[in-house]
Amino acid sequence: MKQLALFVCICCAGFVTRSQSYQPIWESLDKRPVPAWYTDAKFGIFIHWGVYSVPSWATNSNADGFGSGYSEWYWQRLHASSLKIHKEFKAFHEKKYGNMSYQDFAPMFKAELFDADKWADIIKNAGAKYVVLTSKHHDGFALWPSKQSWNWNAKDVGPHKDLAGEISTAVKKAGLRMGFYYSLYEWYNPLYKTDLSQYVDEHMLPQMKDLVNSYQPDIFWPDGQWEHSDTVWKSREFLTWLYNESPVKDKVVVNDRWGKGNGHGSFSTTEYGSGNWSPDKPWEECRGIGESFGYNRNENLESYLSSEQLVHSLVDIVSRGGNLLLNIGPTSDGRIPVIMQQRLKDAGDWLKVNGEAIYGTAYWSGSKDNKTSKLFFTKKANALYVITTDWKETILLQNIPAVKAVSLLGYKDKVSFRQLKNNISIKAPAINPGNMPCQYAWVYKLELQ
Repeated sequence: MKQLALFVCICCAGFVTRSQSYQPIWESLDKRPVPAWYTDAKFGIFIHWGVYSVPSWATNSNADGFGSGYSEWYWQRLHASSLKIHKEFKAFHEKKYGNMSYQDFAPMFKAELFDADKWADIIKNAGAKYVVLTSKHHDGFALWPSKQSWNWNAKDVGPHKDLAGEISTAVKKAGLRMGFYYSLYEWYNPLYKTDLSQYVDEHMLPQMKDLVNSYQPDIFWPDGQWEHSDTVWKSREFLTWLYNESPVKDKVVVNDRWGKGNGHGSFSTTEYGSGNWSPDKPWEECRGIGESFGYNRNENLESYLSSEQLVHSLVDIVSRGGNLLLNIGPTSDGRIPVIMQQRLKDAGDWLKVNGEAIYGTAYWSGSKDNKTSKLFFTKKANALYVITTDWKETILLQNIPAVKAVSLLGYKDKVSFRQLKNNISIKAPAINPGNMPCQYAWVYKLELQ
């Protein structure tokens, strides 16, 4: 009987493995379930950090449209003479750095004040549940000792450290999920310019697999896909390996940037509100606290989201079924700018009171019956959360299921309400402004019968 039981277990295990095997076609890859940890997390921190953090400059002009003020594009802006903002970049560079090349910035990227554990602590206290680090942006500079980027990585030049490894270790130790942004293309890589097929086979794919095998990320976040199709990038082949054979095959999630016009992946991505989203599929909004991803010394206070705007943005995105991936841009010496730390702390303080209405929640279809610019809704099990960004004496809701109790998160006393058929009226408790449970937005929890 023991031998039979062992045989049955082996067969069952084999069946499970075969049933989870994916083929290099989108019809098969798209059937892979999205790990629940991602849809429950709701809030993550993006980190853009690299050689571009040395000049840390971009124009405040939007002359060339979307992304004009992205400082991480510094190298490309210096050479893209067709852009209207090219002259501003060139003038700044020549005045500040003379004839210095972009490559000359690498030794200046020293990260001498970098403390991975401190970063992880700041991020955890912000209430974020995951991190996505730019392992390599379009300039090709890798933040780990990549064999494919010899002498153009943070171990060989600049900090002389495995920055990706240190951050990954600290983030995981803090109990957070770790992910990596990876640029498929590189602006000025000679191999990319002369032999695309060889670049993909001998540079890009081995580098991506090395990143996954070395650090076992929970998220793989490609970018720079727009120049070629997913066939050219061999995206389906990589994902087949990622889902079937990699050490993260059961937990990893990926975005939808796998080729020109491609919309496949675990979740859809919007950027500063640009892009497509639907509550029917997991999605994520990525944006900076300011108008750039990389640190931009040319930004002013008005360029940054206020703490109130940040909380309202998080509430809005989560109420529509999405995640917020909020970017921070550290300085070249390894500091998270104080203004960014302050915004993160305020978000974390709000989430300590109201996280129940954010984490692990889902889009509530009934929100369409209660349209107002000041009310947002999330749903979890037998609870409906009503989030108001404007403190009101009375809140009126329509088409609400039967409610047995109403409470205000962070407030211990009872909350008065009346329900008539499918409509409900909630009366705000009389609270002294100095004793409010939180700032920026308030959450009523409706316990459903």
